[in-house]
Amino acid sequence: MSAKNQNSYLIQLDGLRFIAVALVLWDHWMPEPHRLPFGKLGVNLFFVLSGFLITRILLTSKDKNYTKTGGLGDYLKKFYIRRTLRIFPIYYLSLIVLWLLHDPSVRGKVWWQFLYASNIYIVVKQTWLGVTDHFWSLAVEEQFYIFFPVLIFFIPRRFVIPFFVVLIGLSVLLRAYFLWSGQPWYVSYVTMPAALDAFGFGALMAYAQLYKPAVFQKLFTNRLYLWLSLAALAVVFVLTGQATKAGISQDNNVYVNVWERFFASIFFMFLIGGAIIGYRGWFKWFLENPVSNYLGKISYGLYVYHNFVYNHYHSPATHPVVRLFNKLGRNIEGFQDMHQLRVLILFALTVVVATASWYLIEKPINNLKDKYAP
Repeated sequence: MSAKNQNSYLIQLDGLRFIAVALVLWDHWMPEPHRLPFGKLGVNLFFVLSGFLITRILLTSKDKNYTKTGGLGDYLKKFYIRRTLRIFPIYYLSLIVLWLLHDPSVRGKVWWQFLYASNIYIVVKQTWLGVTDHFWSLAVEEQFYIFFPVLIFFIPRRFVIPFFVVLIGLSVLLRAYFLWSGQPWYVSYVTMPAALDAFGFGALMAYAQLYKPAVFQKLFTNRLYLWLSLAALAVVFVLTGQATKAGISQDNNVYVNVWERFFASIFFMFLIGGAIIGYRGWFKWFLENPVSNYLGKISYGLYVYHNFVYNHYHSPATHPVVRLFNKLGRNIEGFQDMHQLRVLILFALTVVVATASWYLIEKPINNLKDKYAP
Protein backbone atom coordinates (compact mmCIF):
# COMPACT_ATOMS: atom_id res chain seq x y z
CA MET A 1 0.00 0.00 0.00
CA SER A 2 1.58 3.27 -1.07
CA ALA A 3 1.97 6.37 1.06
CA LYS A 4 -0.51 8.09 -1.21
CA ASN A 5 -3.13 5.42 -0.56
CA GLN A 6 -2.42 5.52 3.15
CA ASN A 7 -3.24 9.19 3.46
CA SER A 8 -5.86 9.66 0.74
CA TYR A 9 -9.54 10.19 1.48
CA LEU A 10 -11.18 6.86 2.26
CA ILE A 11 -14.59 7.21 0.67
CA GLN A 12 -16.06 3.93 1.94
CA LEU A 13 -15.63 5.08 5.54
CA ASP A 14 -18.37 7.67 4.99
CA GLY A 15 -20.68 4.79 4.12
CA LEU A 16 -19.73 3.09 7.39
CA ARG A 17 -20.43 6.32 9.29
CA PHE A 18 -23.91 6.26 7.81
CA ILE A 19 -24.38 2.65 8.94
CA ALA A 20 -23.20 3.57 12.44
CA VAL A 21 -25.57 6.50 12.86
CA ALA A 22 -28.45 4.56 11.24
CA LEU A 23 -28.05 1.82 13.86
CA VAL A 24 -28.28 4.39 16.66
CA LEU A 25 -31.30 6.14 15.19
CA TRP A 26 -33.14 2.87 14.57
CA ASP A 27 -32.47 1.80 18.16
CA HIS A 28 -33.67 5.07 19.63
CA TRP A 29 -36.78 5.48 17.49
CA MET A 30 -38.12 1.93 17.26
CA PRO A 31 -40.13 0.67 20.24
CA GLU A 32 -38.35 -1.51 22.76
CA PRO A 33 -37.33 -4.24 23.36
CA HIS A 34 -34.75 -4.73 20.60
CA ARG A 35 -33.49 -8.17 19.69
CA LEU A 36 -30.01 -6.80 19.07
CA PRO A 37 -28.27 -3.80 20.71
CA PHE A 38 -28.28 -1.72 17.53
CA GLY A 39 -27.49 1.54 19.34
CA LYS A 40 -24.54 0.06 21.19
CA LEU A 41 -23.20 -1.40 17.97
CA GLY A 42 -23.50 1.94 16.18
CA VAL A 43 -21.62 3.79 18.92
CA ASN A 44 -18.99 1.05 19.03
CA LEU A 45 -18.44 1.37 15.29
CA PHE A 46 -17.90 5.10 15.76
CA PHE A 47 -15.36 4.46 18.53
CA VAL A 48 -13.30 1.98 16.49
CA LEU A 49 -13.43 4.32 13.51
CA SER A 50 -12.32 7.24 15.70
CA GLY A 51 -9.49 5.16 17.11
CA PHE A 52 -8.24 4.46 13.59
CA LEU A 53 -8.59 7.98 12.19
CA ILE A 54 -7.27 9.83 15.23
CA THR A 55 -4.29 7.51 15.67
CA ARG A 56 -3.42 7.77 11.98
CA ILE A 57 -3.49 11.57 12.23
CA LEU A 58 -1.40 11.59 15.41
CA LEU A 59 1.24 9.13 14.25
CA THR A 60 1.66 10.96 10.94
CA SER A 61 1.90 14.32 12.73
CA LYS A 62 4.38 12.91 15.25
CA ASP A 63 6.64 11.72 12.44
CA LYS A 64 6.70 15.27 11.06
CA ASN A 65 7.15 17.12 14.37
CA TYR A 66 9.01 14.86 16.81
CA THR A 67 12.55 16.07 16.01
CA LYS A 68 11.61 19.71 15.42
CA THR A 69 12.14 22.47 17.96
CA GLY A 70 8.72 23.19 19.41
CA GLY A 71 7.42 20.05 17.74
CA LEU A 72 5.15 19.05 20.62
CA GLY A 73 3.45 22.43 20.60
CA ASP A 74 2.86 22.35 16.84
CA TYR A 75 1.63 18.74 17.07
CA LEU A 76 -0.87 19.47 19.85
CA LYS A 77 -1.93 22.84 18.44
CA LYS A 78 -2.84 21.39 15.07
CA PHE A 79 -4.70 18.43 16.55
CA TYR A 80 -6.76 20.37 19.09
CA ILE A 81 -7.60 23.26 16.76
CA ARG A 82 -8.87 20.88 14.08
CA ARG A 83 -10.85 18.79 16.61
CA THR A 84 -12.32 21.90 18.21
CA LEU A 85 -13.48 23.36 14.90
CA ARG A 86 -15.12 20.08 13.95
CA ILE A 87 -16.79 19.08 17.22
CA PHE A 88 -17.47 22.08 19.45
CA PRO A 89 -19.76 24.36 17.39
CA ILE A 90 -22.97 22.33 17.16
CA TYR A 91 -22.35 20.61 20.51
CA TYR A 92 -22.27 23.91 22.39
CA LEU A 93 -24.96 25.43 20.19
CA SER A 94 -27.26 22.55 21.19
CA LEU A 95 -26.48 23.01 24.88
CA ILE A 96 -27.05 26.77 24.76
CA VAL A 97 -30.40 26.39 22.98
CA LEU A 98 -31.52 23.70 25.44
CA TRP A 99 -30.42 25.86 28.37
CA LEU A 100 -32.43 28.79 27.02
CA LEU A 101 -35.43 26.45 26.67
CA HIS A 102 -34.99 25.41 30.31
CA ASP A 103 -34.48 21.77 29.35
CA PRO A 104 -33.88 19.70 32.52
CA SER A 105 -31.04 17.74 30.94
CA VAL A 106 -28.98 20.95 30.89
CA ARG A 107 -30.46 23.18 33.59
CA GLY A 108 -28.77 22.31 36.89
CA LYS A 109 -26.23 20.19 35.04
CA VAL A 110 -24.71 22.85 32.85
CA TRP A 111 -21.08 22.40 33.96
CA TRP A 112 -21.25 18.64 33.59
CA GLN A 113 -22.44 19.20 30.04
CA PHE A 114 -20.15 22.09 29.09
CA LEU A 115 -17.05 20.26 30.39
CA TYR A 116 -17.87 17.10 28.43
CA ALA A 117 -18.50 15.19 31.64
CA SER A 118 -22.06 13.95 31.08
CA ASN A 119 -20.87 10.34 31.21
CA ILE A 120 -19.25 11.03 34.59
CA TYR A 121 -22.55 12.52 35.77
CA ILE A 122 -24.33 9.32 34.76
CA VAL A 123 -21.82 7.22 36.71
CA VAL A 124 -21.75 9.42 39.82
CA LYS A 125 -25.50 10.03 40.02
CA GLN A 126 -26.38 6.60 38.56
CA THR A 127 -29.09 8.12 36.43
CA TRP A 128 -29.50 9.28 32.85
CA LEU A 129 -29.80 12.93 31.88
CA GLY A 130 -32.78 13.17 29.54
CA VAL A 131 -32.86 14.43 25.98
CA THR A 132 -29.04 14.75 25.95
CA ASP A 133 -28.44 11.16 27.06
CA HIS A 134 -26.59 10.45 23.84
CA PHE A 135 -23.97 13.10 24.59
CA TRP A 136 -22.22 10.58 26.86
CA SER A 137 -20.43 9.16 23.81
CA LEU A 138 -19.19 12.60 22.78
CA ALA A 139 -17.86 13.02 26.32
CA VAL A 140 -16.03 9.69 26.04
CA GLU A 141 -14.37 10.81 22.80
CA GLU A 142 -13.31 14.18 24.23
CA GLN A 143 -11.85 12.55 27.34
CA PHE A 144 -9.94 10.16 25.08
CA TYR A 145 -8.54 13.15 23.19
CA ILE A 146 -7.16 14.66 26.41
CA PHE A 147 -4.55 12.01 27.21
CA PHE A 148 -4.08 10.00 24.04
CA PRO A 149 -2.27 12.58 21.83
CA VAL A 150 0.34 13.32 24.52
CA LEU A 151 1.06 9.64 25.14
CA ILE A 152 1.33 8.92 21.41
CA PHE A 153 3.89 11.70 21.04
CA PHE A 154 6.19 10.48 23.82
CA ILE A 155 5.88 6.69 23.56
CA PRO A 156 8.69 5.27 21.36
CA ARG A 157 7.42 3.54 18.24
CA ARG A 158 8.58 0.10 19.41
CA PHE A 159 6.30 0.41 22.43
CA VAL A 160 3.22 1.70 20.61
CA ILE A 161 1.68 -1.70 19.85
CA PRO A 162 2.19 -2.99 23.43
CA PHE A 163 0.62 0.26 24.65
CA PHE A 164 -2.48 -0.29 22.51
CA VAL A 165 -2.71 -3.92 23.69
CA VAL A 166 -2.50 -2.76 27.32
CA LEU A 167 -5.33 -0.27 26.72
CA ILE A 168 -7.47 -3.07 25.28
CA GLY A 169 -6.71 -5.43 28.17
CA LEU A 170 -7.25 -2.83 30.88
CA SER A 171 -10.63 -1.82 29.49
CA VAL A 172 -11.84 -5.43 29.54
CA LEU A 173 -10.54 -5.88 33.09
CA LEU A 174 -12.24 -2.65 34.19
CA ARG A 175 -15.59 -3.80 32.82
CA ALA A 176 -15.09 -7.12 34.62
CA TYR A 177 -14.42 -5.19 37.84
CA PHE A 178 -17.59 -3.14 37.42
CA LEU A 179 -19.53 -6.37 36.95
CA TRP A 180 -17.89 -8.01 39.98
CA SER A 181 -18.53 -4.95 42.18
CA GLY A 182 -22.24 -4.91 41.31
CA GLN A 183 -22.35 -1.67 39.30
CA PRO A 184 -25.30 -1.03 36.96
CA TRP A 185 -24.61 -2.06 33.35
CA TYR A 186 -24.47 1.50 32.13
CA VAL A 187 -21.47 2.32 34.34
CA SER A 188 -19.20 0.12 32.25
CA TYR A 189 -21.00 1.28 29.12
CA VAL A 190 -20.41 5.04 29.48
CA THR A 191 -17.07 5.12 31.33
CA MET A 192 -14.24 6.27 29.07
CA PRO A 193 -11.52 3.83 30.25
CA ALA A 194 -13.99 0.95 29.81
CA ALA A 195 -14.35 1.88 26.12
CA LEU A 196 -10.64 1.86 25.33
CA ASP A 197 -10.66 -1.55 23.65
CA ALA A 198 -12.76 -0.04 20.85
CA PHE A 199 -10.30 2.81 20.39
CA GLY A 200 -7.38 0.42 20.83
CA PHE A 201 -8.39 -1.89 18.01
CA GLY A 202 -8.81 1.12 15.74
CA ALA A 203 -5.36 2.36 16.81
CA LEU A 204 -3.78 -0.99 15.95
CA MET A 205 -5.22 -0.68 12.44
CA ALA A 206 -3.72 2.78 12.03
CA TYR A 207 -0.28 1.61 13.10
CA ALA A 208 -0.42 -1.36 10.75
CA GLN A 209 -1.57 0.76 7.82
CA LEU A 210 1.21 3.31 8.29
CA TYR A 211 4.16 1.10 9.24
CA LYS A 212 3.24 -2.47 8.29
CA PRO A 213 1.35 -2.03 5.01
CA ALA A 214 2.03 -5.59 3.80
CA VAL A 215 0.61 -7.02 7.03
CA PHE A 216 -2.36 -4.64 6.82
CA GLN A 217 -3.07 -5.67 3.24
CA LYS A 218 -2.85 -9.38 4.02
CA LEU A 219 -4.94 -9.16 7.17
CA PHE A 220 -7.81 -7.07 5.85
CA THR A 221 -7.98 -8.42 2.33
CA ASN A 222 -8.78 -11.88 3.68
CA ARG A 223 -12.54 -11.79 4.31
CA LEU A 224 -12.33 -14.98 6.40
CA TYR A 225 -11.27 -12.90 9.41
CA LEU A 226 -14.30 -10.64 8.94
CA TRP A 227 -16.70 -13.60 8.91
CA LEU A 228 -14.98 -15.31 11.85
CA SER A 229 -15.19 -12.13 13.94
CA LEU A 230 -18.87 -11.78 13.03
CA ALA A 231 -19.45 -15.39 14.06
CA ALA A 232 -17.74 -14.75 17.41
CA LEU A 233 -19.95 -11.71 18.00
CA ALA A 234 -23.02 -13.74 17.07
CA VAL A 235 -22.03 -16.34 19.68
CA VAL A 236 -21.88 -13.56 22.29
CA PHE A 237 -25.39 -12.45 21.33
CA VAL A 238 -26.68 -16.03 21.57
CA LEU A 239 -25.11 -16.47 25.02
CA THR A 240 -26.55 -13.11 26.06
CA GLY A 241 -30.02 -14.28 25.05
CA GLN A 242 -29.63 -17.57 26.89
CA ALA A 243 -28.52 -15.77 30.05
CA THR A 244 -31.53 -13.45 29.81
CA LYS A 245 -33.90 -16.40 29.42
CA ALA A 246 -32.27 -17.98 32.47
CA GLY A 247 -33.29 -14.93 34.50
CA ILE A 248 -29.92 -13.15 34.66
CA SER A 249 -30.45 -9.40 34.67
CA GLN A 250 -28.65 -7.02 32.34
CA ASP A 251 -26.62 -5.70 35.28
CA ASN A 252 -25.27 -9.19 36.01
CA ASN A 253 -24.83 -10.48 32.46
CA VAL A 254 -21.11 -11.00 31.79
CA TYR A 255 -21.67 -11.19 28.02
CA VAL A 256 -23.37 -7.78 27.94
CA ASN A 257 -21.03 -6.03 30.34
CA VAL A 258 -17.63 -7.51 29.51
CA TRP A 259 -17.53 -9.28 26.16
CA GLU A 260 -20.04 -7.56 23.88
CA ARG A 261 -17.92 -4.45 23.26
CA PHE A 262 -14.71 -6.50 22.94
CA PHE A 263 -15.97 -8.82 20.20
CA ALA A 264 -17.95 -6.05 18.50
CA SER A 265 -14.75 -4.00 18.32
CA ILE A 266 -12.86 -6.88 16.69
CA PHE A 267 -15.62 -7.30 14.11
CA PHE A 268 -15.70 -3.58 13.38
CA MET A 269 -11.92 -3.51 13.07
CA PHE A 270 -12.15 -6.04 10.23
CA LEU A 271 -15.21 -4.30 8.75
CA ILE A 272 -13.39 -0.96 8.67
CA GLY A 273 -10.17 -2.57 7.44
CA GLY A 274 -12.09 -4.05 4.54
CA ALA A 275 -13.50 -0.61 3.69
CA ILE A 276 -9.99 0.87 3.73
CA ILE A 277 -8.81 -1.79 1.30
CA GLY A 278 -12.06 -1.29 -0.61
CA TYR A 279 -15.08 -3.57 -0.86
CA ARG A 280 -16.39 -4.66 -4.24
CA GLY A 281 -19.81 -5.55 -5.58
CA TRP A 282 -23.02 -4.47 -3.91
CA PHE A 283 -21.32 -3.39 -0.68
CA LYS A 284 -18.98 -1.11 -2.62
CA TRP A 285 -22.03 0.37 -4.35
CA PHE A 286 -23.76 0.96 -1.03
CA LEU A 287 -20.75 2.48 0.74
CA GLU A 288 -19.76 4.71 -2.18
CA ASN A 289 -23.30 5.62 -3.23
CA PRO A 290 -23.66 9.45 -3.20
CA VAL A 291 -26.59 9.20 -0.79
CA SER A 292 -24.71 6.99 1.71
CA ASN A 293 -21.63 9.14 1.26
CA TYR A 294 -23.52 12.35 1.99
CA LEU A 295 -25.36 10.90 4.99
CA GLY A 296 -22.03 9.69 6.35
CA LYS A 297 -20.58 13.15 5.86
CA ILE A 298 -23.36 14.72 7.97
CA SER A 299 -23.48 11.81 10.43
CA TYR A 300 -22.18 13.94 13.31
CA GLY A 301 -25.12 16.32 12.90
CA LEU A 302 -27.55 13.41 12.53
CA TYR A 303 -26.27 11.98 15.80
CA VAL A 304 -26.28 15.27 17.71
CA TYR A 305 -29.77 16.38 16.62
CA HIS A 306 -31.77 13.15 16.40
CA ASN A 307 -32.84 13.10 20.05
CA PHE A 308 -34.02 16.69 19.78
CA VAL A 309 -36.09 15.93 16.68
CA TYR A 310 -37.87 13.24 18.65
CA ASN A 311 -37.37 11.22 21.82
CA HIS A 312 -39.82 8.58 23.05
CA TYR A 313 -39.37 9.53 26.70
CA HIS A 314 -38.57 13.24 26.77
CA SER A 315 -40.34 14.99 23.88
CA PRO A 316 -43.28 16.86 25.49
CA ALA A 317 -46.81 17.00 24.09
CA THR A 318 -46.10 20.50 22.76
CA HIS A 319 -43.13 19.28 20.70
CA PRO A 320 -43.76 19.93 16.96
CA VAL A 321 -43.01 16.33 15.97
CA VAL A 322 -45.26 14.93 18.69
CA ARG A 323 -48.04 17.21 17.47
CA LEU A 324 -47.37 16.10 13.87
CA PHE A 325 -47.56 12.44 14.86
CA ASN A 326 -50.78 13.04 16.80
CA LYS A 327 -52.30 14.73 13.75
CA LEU A 328 -51.21 11.88 11.46
CA GLY A 329 -52.61 9.42 13.98
CA ARG A 330 -56.01 11.10 13.77
CA ASN A 331 -56.02 11.00 9.96
CA ILE A 332 -54.29 7.69 9.19
CA GLU A 333 -55.78 4.56 10.70
CA GLY A 334 -53.19 2.50 12.57
CA PHE A 335 -50.46 5.15 12.20
CA GLN A 336 -49.29 4.67 15.82
CA ASP A 337 -48.31 1.09 14.96
CA MET A 338 -46.59 1.98 11.66
CA HIS A 339 -43.18 2.06 13.34
CA GLN A 340 -41.08 1.85 10.18
CA LEU A 341 -43.01 4.74 8.61
CA ARG A 342 -42.57 6.79 11.78
CA VAL A 343 -38.82 6.14 11.68
CA LEU A 344 -38.65 7.20 8.03
CA ILE A 345 -40.44 10.46 8.84
CA LEU A 346 -38.13 11.12 11.78
CA PHE A 347 -35.11 10.31 9.66
CA ALA A 348 -36.22 12.69 6.91
CA LEU A 349 -36.76 15.48 9.43
CA THR A 350 -33.37 14.86 11.04
CA VAL A 351 -31.66 14.89 7.64
CA VAL A 352 -33.23 18.30 6.96
CA VAL A 353 -31.97 19.66 10.30
CA ALA A 354 -28.50 18.13 9.88
CA THR A 355 -28.25 19.40 6.29
CA ALA A 356 -29.06 22.96 7.38
CA SER A 357 -26.49 22.59 10.16
CA TRP A 358 -23.86 21.26 7.75
CA TYR A 359 -24.15 24.07 5.22
CA LEU A 360 -24.84 26.95 7.62
CA ILE A 361 -22.56 26.04 10.56
CA GLU A 362 -20.35 22.98 10.27
CA LYS A 363 -18.94 23.25 6.75
CA PRO A 364 -18.03 26.97 6.94
CA ILE A 365 -16.32 26.46 10.30
CA ASN A 366 -14.72 23.23 9.12
CA ASN A 367 -13.17 25.12 6.22
CA LEU A 368 -11.20 27.19 8.74
CA LYS A 369 -9.08 24.15 9.62
CA ASP A 370 -6.59 24.71 6.85
CA LYS A 371 -6.32 28.40 7.75
CA TYR A 372 -5.64 27.99 11.47
CA ALA A 373 -4.14 24.48 11.56
CA PRO A 374 -2.66 23.66 8.14
